[in-house]
Amino acid sequence: MIRHARVLPVLVLAPLLVTACGSEKAGDPSPSASASASAAGPAAAPGTGELASRAQAMGVAPELVYVTEAPGFTLAQQSVGVLGDDGFSATWVGGETNALLRLAVDRGAITAGTCPEQPVGDMSGEHTTCERDGGAWYRTGAGRHEYALPEDGYVVRVSAETDGVPRDVLRAAALAAHRPDAAETERLLPSAEPAPATPVERGDLPPFGDGAPDNHVDVGG
Repeated sequence: MIRHARVLPVLVLAPLLVTACGSEKAGDPSPSASASASAAGPAAAPGTGELASRAQAMGVAPELVYVTEAPGFTLAQQSVGVLGDDGFSATWVGGETNALLRLAVDRGAITAGTCPEQPVGDMSGEHTTCERDGGAWYRTGAGRHEYALPEDGYVVRVSAETDGVPRDVLRAAALAAHRPDAAETERLLPSAEPAPATPVERGDLPPFGDGAPDNHVDVGG
């Protein structure tokens, strides 16, 4: 006996299809999508990874790397280096006056009690005067002046010769000190990748034979 399949009317099928397809709300991510999003994690801050790799290659703690700016001053790239154990220092040069503006960041603290005991510009044995200026200390001694900004566990210092850089320029440079972004990191810190070795060409090697040095001695030599 041949059985005929029963065909449900379209009006009955439609609600069933809607129910089956709507078991997950529109816009709700699937479990696989949620897992992928969780695995990806938050995006890294711009320049963080590059800053860390470049600083660590120099022996500097990444959190101690700062940069500043002052009108007419240009970074002296060769001055960028390590200060103390893992601190950071760099110097900017005035284009017209050749005055030097030094940025130094190192671990430690500075208070009303310890400020006079800390020499300005690493000149030990010199008298230091301290003046509170907002959240910073304005310090003078040994022909130099400095703005010191206490941070959590370290101090940011911007210093110069008293006769070379006016106080207002020094203060502005100190307040402009900040952690570098990606572009500033590129300009401030050398690459963490070692420079490719450049072969040395010797001028005493002849272009023929086995390439042994030419030790020929002239007559009378």
